[in-house]
Amino acid sequence: MKERKGIFQLKDHGTSFKQEIMAGAIGYFTIVYIIAVNALILSEAGIPFEGAVMATILASFVGCLVMAFWANAPILLVPGMGINAMFTFTLVKSSGLMWQEALAVVVVSGILFMIIAFTKLSKVLSEAIPKTLKEAITVGLGMFLMFIGLEKGGLIQRGDSALITIGDFGELKVLATVLTFLVTIFLFIRNVKGQFLWSIAFGTLLGFLFGIEPSISGSTFHWSEYGQVFGQISFDSIMKIPFWIAVFSVTMVLVFENIGLIHGHVDMIGQPQKYPKAFQANAFSAFTSGFFGTSPTVSTVESAAAMTAGGRTGLTSLTTGVLFLGSVLFIPYLKWIPDHAIAPILIIIGGLMIQNIRHMDLRDLTEAFPAIFIIAMIPFTYSIADGIAIGFIMYPILKMATGKAREVSIPLYIIAGLFLMNFFVHSIH
Repeated sequence: MKERKGIFQLKDHGTSFKQEIMAGAIGYFTIVYIIAVNALILSEAGIPFEGAVMATILASFVGCLVMAFWANAPILLVPGMGINAMFTFTLVKSSGLMWQEALAVVVVSGILFMIIAFTKLSKVLSEAIPKTLKEAITVGLGMFLMFIGLEKGGLIQRGDSALITIGDFGELKVLATVLTFLVTIFLFIRNVKGQFLWSIAFGTLLGFLFGIEPSISGSTFHWSEYGQVFGQISFDSIMKIPFWIAVFSVTMVLVFENIGLIHGHVDMIGQPQKYPKAFQANAFSAFTSGFFGTSPTVSTVESAAAMTAGGRTGLTSLTTGVLFLGSVLFIPYLKWIPDHAIAPILIIIGGLMIQNIRHMDLRDLTEAFPAIFIIAMIPFTYSIADGIAIGFIMYPILKMATGKAREVSIPLYIIAGLFLMNFFVHSIH
């Protein structure tokens, strides 16, 4: 038997210490923008900004370490775009949960995610939900992110009648958003390393030149502020139906988003055997996120940048995690970042997620309409959970109406029934 050398078996993977460190550094500069973006989104849920920054850093650090030592894979785990919007705008602003209760939702969802990841339920669920519905969730999240980005940048605005109107392009904030977006999309298309980091710097500088106030006031960071976030989990709503609907929705998004992402990552580096442990590492990391005070971590798309740079083992993700921890030194300066510097990133990431629509076969209308309703209703209802629910309820109804009831799995009938019951309960109250 061939003797394994070292924790990460660099020689067995055809890589070197220098190559892994460089790949991890590139991965870090590709994804470090998440610290500011995630914190700003979570702060809208009521989480203190400095606490949200620290939570993002620690969750990313621990997530990358778990991935490194458990799965030995170059996959970066950080709080995910889309699900952080779900945390703020669906769980807190739409469902009426306190942010502390929303963190409890993250913890319980993480437990369910781990149960699925460490058992055969992962395969059962993956096979039970049609591909069109899985892809529709991702596309719907992308639409929602674009909507939030356009709104944060002032390009659209909601009036008192809830109508969406075009923003005032005479305002400095809107002009700054447009200029920052043009720079961001140029850097992104040109595939400039650290493009989002450069665009945030440009947008922040533009804010200073235009005299635009930053989104968060203050200039110092006190560790006591993180004490108001770490471990602040409340189970006061655990006996209420909205809490469990939120748990179910978050778990659904976590499981299906990461099944696709991790499969793609391990296939990219030709190491499909690492999928089970990588999925398990992802589940455990998502569980710990609630204790740190942030929305769940996911297997980020930006992992591909580290892999393209030569990352093949957990040493890549370990390097990225350590660099994330070093970001603590820059927390006071993150408050300088204005909304218009973040908005273009949300718009572009949303656009990338919408591209998943190309994987959907929309020729069968019993498959197409439920998926289309998910995509449309997530941004229109300003609720990811409600958007998913409408699509999942419509799917079995259309199948039964056209004599195709046997095409629907038993788990999907159960899921649709739970969503339908939730709507009835809300209508009664």
